[in-house]
Amino acid sequence: MKKIIAFALALMLAVISCGCAPADDANTITVFNWEDYIDPEVLEDFEEETGITVKYQRFTTNEDMYIKMTKSGASYDVVFPSDYIIERMIAEDLLVELDKSKLTNFENIYDWMQTPDYDPTSTYSMPYMWGTVGVLYNIDMTGEEITSWHQLFDTKYENQVCMMDSIRDTIGVTLKMLGYSINTRSEDELNAAKEALIKQRADGIVMAYGVDDIKDKLINGECAIGLVWSGDAVYAMGFNDSLRYSVPTEGSNVWLDGMVIPKSAKNIEGAHTFINYMMRPDIAARNSEYIGYSTPNEAAIELIDEEMVADSAFNPDDEVIGRCEWFHDLGEMLPIYERIWTEITAN
Repeated sequence: MKKIIAFALALMLAVISCGCAPADDANTITVFNWEDYIDPEVLEDFEEETGITVKYQRFTTNEDMYIKMTKSGASYDVVFPSDYIIERMIAEDLLVELDKSKLTNFENIYDWMQTPDYDPTSTYSMPYMWGTVGVLYNIDMTGEEITSWHQLFDTKYENQVCMMDSIRDTIGVTLKMLGYSINTRSEDELNAAKEALIKQRADGIVMAYGVDDIKDKLINGECAIGLVWSGDAVYAMGFNDSLRYSVPTEGSNVWLDGMVIPKSAKNIEGAHTFINYMMRPDIAARNSEYIGYSTPNEAAIELIDEEMVADSAFNPDDEVIGRCEWFHDLGEMLPIYERIWTEITAN
């Protein structure tokens, strides 16, 4: 009997020390999402409605998220990558195949977003938000409309331009300015973009490289022009009537951020519950109105303020989308892009 008791105590201590109590895992999920990319009250309502606790963590770029997810040993149940990173994760067998029977709200997604190039049958991802990359500018400071990427490289805007600290976005729009694809695999074209970006800094045009802080600088009138995502533009324009948004005539990036479950997830059931909740029309509408990004949820659009839906920054028309490209996974070209980005930012 003493041996049995001793064994039971040892087993109990082992469970406690490893922190692997099944009940806790079943009632907790870890979510890894972008900064400023959800209505905080939605998380509170989800916890109250389902009894599942959300451990919420944030990232600022796809590349930072990917490194932390694959290199740090951290475990996440739901992650919010962009299209080209989802494509990479699928190729590297990092994602769980989703159980569509548990995702009943998928039917609310626009048909054309149910079959994206990077995940043609939505086997591994569910759409969350979508938008464009463009220019947010203060018309009172520029004195002119900004309709071309070339204007971000004009010396008359010395120390007035904020560029994104994002390898794909900043290199991508520069490639478009030069007439190339944002997914180019030509080193000559990449070097041309590199030289243009190095010259832009050497000419003193760039005030700063940033991400989420760019919209704040524009709201406060600290810079005249910024490279931003469309949702940040919608948010900023709500605080400053002098701000305008455009997708330059040379074209840009149209993107879609999704929700995925990594194979390292500890609570796959809870992750499905969370993803399905996020695709509920009322929840999708709340998130979209809160953060300023357009929802791929057709049923949610009917619940969103009409003035917001009519805003071309929030809801771009077919002509704008037609001159934009999706980002794709760079594959074997990624180290070359990274080297070029290092050379740009080191100057």
